Amino acid sequence: MDVSGAVWLSGFSLILAFNQVVIKLTSGGLQPVFMASLRSFLALVVLGIWMWSQKIALFPKRHNIWSALLMGFLFYFEFVLLFQALDWTTVSRASLLFYTMPIWLAISAHFLLPNETLTPKRILGLIFAILGVALALLDRPEEGEASLTGDIMALVGAFGWAGIALCARVTRISEERAETILFAQLLASGPLLLISALFFGPFVREVDLFDGLGLLFQVFVASYGFLLWFRLIGIYEASSVVSFSFLAPVLSVALGWLILAENAGWNLVFALVLVTAGLILINRK
Repeated sequence: MDVSGAVWLSGFSLILAFNQVVIKLTSGGLQPVFMASLRSFLALVVLGIWMWSQKIALFPKRHNIWSALLMGFLFYFEFVLLFQALDWTTVSRASLLFYTMPIWLAISAHFLLPNETLTPKRILGLIFAILGVALALLDRPEEGEASLTGDIMALVGAFGWAGIALCARVTRISEERAETILFAQLLASGPLLLISALFFGPFVREVDLFDGLGLLFQVFVASYGFLLWFRLIGIYEASSVVSFSFLAPVLSVALGWLILAENAGWNLVFALVLVTAGLILINRK
């Protein structure tokens, strides 16, 4: 990993962390699930125009349609839970639980992928990480916005994210360009998110200019931000790229404390240390 790659990946982790703060802040003006649907529709337009200009196929090959639809549903499942979780719990807690995705991916891959068996070192990492998750769920702050329902939604949302990664490895969808896969996920998730938004209250709360700017930032992350991630994976070793993703929950906790004045007590910090140590052991080659 050269200096340029480290800077880009650190910056991307910061963007991901800040994006969760933005979602939390803009939920005061727009219902989170409705906001997620707007993000998918607008990012679809932005990405589609860029793909058309680059002459990249919008839709996957016929034999990959069902895989693309499955990934689109998992994309919807992941974000309907994450966006609503950020409305009901703190950014710090939601990020810690959501970024446990590699834990559930490692467990699933052990049973579904022949070359991904759990070694003693990875099992130790799983134990550390699961203990951290348990500590985060059981440690209920006396004051503040930290709903157990929101925590669980963030945790289950990580299952959807792991499902997307697993689907990409067990199906032929990897034949497609990253842009085509992302376009399919946005296309499938937009209508599903809009329908789900009907069950979470009024679409508009007290919207202002800041909420519009926050939505535009999310559109940028959902289109060009994810494409940057795919490009970096194509340049550097996957294990090196994944290792930088551990910065995201750490930065989210820090930003939640700095910008939103969230209480990051010692128990949450200890849970973060356990989860991060576990993720490093799981992914370290």
